[in-house]
Amino acid sequence: MATVGRAGLPIPNGGDAPVGPGALAALAEAIDPHLMQHVTDKAQRDSLFGDAPLHTAVTAEDGSLWVKTSASTSTWATIYEPLPSWRPITLKSGMVEGDVQLGVRRRQGVRVSLKGRIAKADGTNINEAFAANLGAVPSDCIPSGLRGFPALCSLGGATIQAVGRLEVIGSNTSSAYGVAGDLIWWFQDPAGTAWVDITGDYWMD
Repeated sequence: MATVGRAGLPIPNGGDAPVGPGALAALAEAIDPHLMQHVTDKAQRDSLFGDAPLHTAVTAEDGSLWVKTSASTSTWATIYEPLPSWRPITLKSGMVEGDVQLGVRRRQGVRVSLKGRIAKADGTNINEAFAANLGAVPSDCIPSGLRGFPALCSLGGATIQAVGRLEVIGSNTSSAYGVAGDLIWWFQDPAGTAWVDITGDYWMD
């Protein structure tokens, strides 16, 4: 039995030739783009269906579901994908994880989430004159440009401000305080702070 289409639909051959198999093949080719295609993972999706027609729907073994949004390129909209696990953040020398576990994860290709607290290993306040380099995200979580958001901090001791600015240096950004992917903490309270909570989100693009 011969097969046609990306879904491998069977068609008869031999006795009904030439009209029967050709008619069934045409039907199969018409049906095939409308079927839910099955792959192991995203890499196999791109390999097998990168040149598939617009609107092609593909699902993976982990439940991920994508719909092709371009007729000419391997461009996909993510309908669903499992939430990825938290991954570690690289800390700079002299910094340690605080009492909230650190982590980073990238969701749906373009959204990065951070969590956890960072403190100094010697127990003193984070109190650099201008900006403190706390750590770095993995290479696949480095945004295209500079990203920043408010970050909470400790109010212990003489500190009177409860929030500062956390920046993630982008791949097309230059900084005197770090390189692409570094987490830079800006804080205007002269007393400094015992810890910084880096919890927040930013876009890759």
